[in-house]
Amino acid sequence: MNVGLVGLGLVGTALAKRLLGAGLKVTGFDIDAARREAFTALGGHAVTTVADVARDCSRIISAVFNTEQLADVIEGAGGVLATADGKKRTILNVTTSDPDKVAALAARIIAGGVTLLEVPISGTSEQIVQGDGVGLIGGDPAAAEACSDILDAICPKRYFTGAVGNGAKTKLAVNLILGLNRAALAEGLVFAERLGLDPRAFLEVARGSAAYAQIMDVKGEKYITRDYHPHGKIVQHLKDVHMMVDYAHRAGQALPLMEVVQKLLEGNVEHGEGDFDNCAVIEEVRRRQC
Repeated sequence: MNVGLVGLGLVGTALAKRLLGAGLKVTGFDIDAARREAFTALGGHAVTTVADVARDCSRIISAVFNTEQLADVIEGAGGVLATADGKKRTILNVTTSDPDKVAALAARIIAGGVTLLEVPISGTSEQIVQGDGVGLIGGDPAAAEACSDILDAICPKRYFTGAVGNGAKTKLAVNLILGLNRAALAEGLVFAERLGLDPRAFLEVARGSAAYAQIMDVKGEKYITRDYHPHGKIVQHLKDVHMMVDYAHRAGQALPLMEVVQKLLEGNVEHGEGDFDNCAVIEEVRRRQC
């Protein structure tokens, strides 16, 4: 069976490579014609509307920017529900979503024959390509089982988190820790530089020390070389941070460290770095001089 893919940006392209590499046929759509052309060059079948994907596929991965775009893919004019052909479909949502909104969306669309399965993936687009992304599955276990070939391709390592909404909550909490790790590494490298240490030599010491974190392997070289070609963008992380802080405040919990990181990321955006890789947070740290 063909697998549908809506959204052919960094993550969508990474998913396409995994799916095609596993021998699955993939029908894809993105509003950007250049992305559709690049997808075709990978071996996918590009179409020009979401409805075309829905007509071709009963299992569709949504790799769009936010929860609102996910809802539009399913419920919007020309969306999945608009096909109205009576076929049952499963949407695998890899977007880091608003937990309450995605749970409400899942409840609304079931009457239209559409099942929503949460599959947010922890990892950069490059980690996803390498098969190192970790899936955080939320929803009906039977739906997950019916999509096991897709899940095996895009996230060989995965955890079941419970009902729809739990996947998003888990991803936000994981991203909180990851965002703090990125900012901590940025600040540590800047501190070492200011003390006159060689950054690359210091990074190797840090890797071998009690301060080690996986982010040193994943992003360390990008920090050192100031390579901000995106594997995950500042604006994407900032979108998630806003959700983290909002949900924490609703629960009566301050996030003192993440609120500092939020200000750093907002500084990146103000300096025109929103589409840079999220390790560009180091540039905002460098700007914070006294």
